[in-house]
Amino acid sequence: MKKIVVLTGAGISAESGIKTFRDADGLWEGHRVEDVATPEAFDRNPRHVLEFYNQRRAQLKDVIPNAAHLALVTLELKYNVKIITQNVDDLHERAGSKSVIHLHGELYKARSTKYPDLVYEWKEDLNIGDACANGAQLRPHIVWFGEKVPLLEKAIEECWNADLCIIIGTSMQVYPAASLVSYLNKSCKIHYVDPKPHISYELSINSNVKIHKATATQGVTKLVNELLQ
Repeated sequence: MKKIVVLTGAGISAESGIKTFRDADGLWEGHRVEDVATPEAFDRNPRHVLEFYNQRRAQLKDVIPNAAHLALVTLELKYNVKIITQNVDDLHERAGSKSVIHLHGELYKARSTKYPDLVYEWKEDLNIGDACANGAQLRPHIVWFGEKVPLLEKAIEECWNADLCIIIGTSMQVYPAASLVSYLNKSCKIHYVDPKPHISYELSINSNVKIHKATATQGVTKLVNELLQ
């Protein structure tokens, strides 16, 4: 069974109604990144940071997977599909995808501030005083700016032996996620689905790239149908 690695970004979730965190002016839904998405921000004002993610978590309850998420699930009928996402929502899982790596963490989880291996399912508000089993404050299970990406090595391993790579709804400008294409073998074909694709250096030097200028729901649905035939 051939293996497909799928790299997804904010563009695939945006069509479900999830706002992309970073706007054109660099703000995350009206907030400076330094105020809501760094360890230092949490140290300075944990209540503010928790409320920011509480709002994101509440928003997630009101959306559902779209046609692109669902189309990727059907690929599993014929291929070994591994999804590597920069998104922190659970739409891939809700659609039915069996193997998903969340590079930047998950909104529906919380972890201990002192014991990082203590991770909990968490779908409600996360507040000051919510603690792990050892009594330490919990924080969002999100990889903030300046923090190590724990699952990067696992993602790299999945890329090594892929027969096909599909990139969906990402600017290919956020590192280290954008560097994953450099770990694909030379024979791996790449399909890049995005209405405004950004040709990074890693993509520009690869001769196996096919660009699909389309939204996720349109482009992925068409591509998946072609791959299943």
